[in-house]
Parts: sequence; structure tokens; C-alpha cells
Amino acid sequence: MTRYRHAISYRLREVPIRQIKVWSSAQARKLDRTGIAELARSIRSEGLQNPPMVQQDGKNSYLLMSGQRRLAALKRLRTRKVPVLVLTKKTAYQLQDAKAASVIENIHRRNMNTRDVASACSFLAARIGRSKAAQSLGMSAITFRRYHGFAGVPERLKELVPKKLSRDQATRLYTAVPDLARALRIAGRMSRLDSSSRRTYLELLSRNPNLSHKTLMKRLRLHHIQKTILLKIPKGKAHGLAVQSRRHEMEPQELAGKILSDWLKRKGY
Repeated sequence: MTRYRHAISYRLREVPIRQIKVWSSAQARKLDRTGIAELARSIRSEGLQNPPMVQQDGKNSYLLMSGQRRLAALKRLRTRKVPVLVLTKKTAYQLQDAKAASVIENIHRRNMNTRDVASACSFLAARIGRSKAAQSLGMSAITFRRYHGFAGVPERLKELVPKKLSRDQATRLYTAVPDLARALRIAGRMSRLDSSSRRTYLELLSRNPNLSHKTLMKRLRLHHIQKTILLKIPKGKAHGLAVQSRRHEMEPQELAGKILSDWLKRKGY
């Protein structure tokens, strides 16, 4: 997790649990009741190993910075007073930084569903930018954009929906090509294709985002040829084709189409 301060200082205090409040948009996901029950049992038997972190928010009031699940488990145990780590004024978070820190803490938990992860990614992208957010979450830029989804698509690309592209097509295009200028050029070219061809075009682009439009169109035509020409080859040759396709990071049908196309080209067709 990326830290927002180089050195965080705090003091350990015991405060009434009712004085700790959670800001309204703190949750990056709905708390899992079963998980909270298990955590409560663990705290009851082993004690609280890692106190929640809070900061002063007025007289007799504390704002939760991290540890929402632990706080929920302590409430389940009907704890009246809890030990907390109170941030000093020097290292107190701004509210938006606190939200980002909490989202990052929650998103690393394995039981977050796809919708929750997407929501968290959207929040973090707006707060600290896509690159830093992806790094904070330990995600590649491509994985982050997939979760971020349509919310992360630039406005200029969104404006093409639904006249030139569908919502899903715009999302998939920007996921494959994060360069906005290039994505807009591709969108213009894709808009002239029928829906089936657009789908295939995006599949080819996703597998190899660096291919030129000219090359993509060649492969698109090969794909259509593959739909109309059925070739039977010996089992041994089929195995060899599968091996070579893995080496070239291509589908066997795509490689077969390329081989056939190259052969036809050499023959002058």
C-alpha cells in the first residue's frame, strides 16, 4: 500500500467506542457478516492485535482512518471502550487521503466482488490518479482499467456512445489503447464496421494493442475467411499447428488463416 506520509506518528489511547465515527462514504464494499463474526471470535479469544487508527475530530470525537472491519467486530462484541492509535496533528490525514487509504486497505481483502473493486478503482482514480492507484493496489495498468471500466473512459471517447460505439466497445477500446488520440482514431475507423466485425476487431486489438489498423483489417478479413472455409488436416499436423500457434501467441485458426493467406499471396492470388 502506498503511504501518504513518509512517517506516521500516533499515540495509543483507550476511548469509548461510541465516540468513533465512520464517514459516510468510507466503505469500499459492504462488510461481510460472516467475516466480521469470525473476526469477532478471533478478537475474543486472542485479543485485539492491531488497534484501529483514528484521528481527533473535535472534542470527544474521533474519525476512523483504518480498521473498519475491526471496529465492526468490536461493536459486535459490545465493547464499550477500545484501544486505538490516535494520529498526531503532524501526520493527520486529509479526509480524502483517509478515504483513499481505507479503500486500499479494504480492496486488498480477497472477498471483494468485482463491482466493489470497480467502485473502489473509480474512487481512487479520481483521488490519486490511475497510475498511482494501480500501483497502490498492486495491479497492472491494464487490470486496473478493466476494473475501472466505463467510469474511467475519457469524456471525449464517451461522447461517441451510443452513436458510433456502444458503452462496452468504448470501455474495451480504451482498456486496450489508453492513448486517447489513438483510441479516437481507431473509434472513427471502427464505426464504419458492422457490429460483428467491431467485436472481432476489438478481440484482435486486445490481444495485440500495437498492431496497425491495416494489419488488424487484414486479420479481420482472415477471420471472416475462416468462417467460410473449413480445412481438414492430419492429426499430427494439427498438433504441430497448435504448438506453433502457442509460440506465436496466436489462436490456431488465426495462424492457419495466416499460413493460407501467405501461401495465396505467393501464388499471386
